[in-house]
Amino acid sequence: MTTTQVHTGGKSVVANGFDGYCNHVFIRDANDMAAAAPTWYVRFWMRHTAPFPTGHVTFLAMNDSANGNTDLRLGAQNGALMWNRQYDDATLPAQSPAGVAQSLAVPVNTWECLEFSVSKTTGQINTWYNGTLVPGLVEDGVPTPDIDAQWLGGAGANWRPNLTDLKLGWESYGGGGNDTLWFDDVVLSTARIGCS
Repeated sequence: MTTTQVHTGGKSVVANGFDGYCNHVFIRDANDMAAAAPTWYVRFWMRHTAPFPTGHVTFLAMNDSANGNTDLRLGAQNGALMWNRQYDDATLPAQSPAGVAQSLAVPVNTWECLEFSVSKTTGQINTWYNGTLVPGLVEDGVPTPDIDAQWLGGAGANWRPNLTDLKLGWESYGGGGNDTLWFDDVVLSTARIGCS
């Protein structure tokens, strides 16, 4: 916990992220995910100090007990936000130039609101940035080239997660630059929360 940067209130959580394969630090809540199922809604405010790198980094991870206790991860690659499924390394959006263009880069040194929903029943994902749905971060069950076609291919067609924890922090998988991240006003719910 820190008082150096806050969105509201007097404290936030800070993670100092460094370059290097699996150089990670997370805070974890393993008590509340079951109560929010079957569709988990999460909202948090984030502030960070360095542009996201070309390499793959994660700032949010959730254990998926339905898929070998691997993580469903939200982070960035090629400088833009993306989802990554650890068990088959699928990404949302696909990391083609057209796919990355359907996501966005998060500006530095300002508080930004990120929201998402993940359905245990359908496997669908929605992601909002400052209240606006991000096309490249939506898995709607209909394969779309450069967005969720890879995610829905193979074993992913039947992916139905069972998320058991929520972790915020930092993990770099090589080639990820140093960054300091703050998280504040984190909410887990059974319905969309919004940024206000």
